[in-house]
Amino acid sequence: MTESGSHVEQQVQARIAAARVRIQAAKERRGSLAQARERGLAHRHARKLRNLAEAEQRRQAAALRPEERDRGRG
Repeated sequence: MTESGSHVEQQVQARIAAARVRIQAAKERRGSLAQARERGLAHRHARKLRNLAEAEQRRQAAALRPEERDRGRG
């Protein structure tokens, strides 16, 4: 009977160990995804700022050259 209990205990311990491995893998996966998400957000934010700066430069350049805009209308 003790062998059977020992076998059951071994199975329980094996399941617990497997669960720990799965939990750790999930934590690492979430960590990797979080890092990738942060990098992606930083890149998108930088692109947005560049786009805004370029748009502002275009607006300023257009405001400095109203005669060029008027020539295109007529």
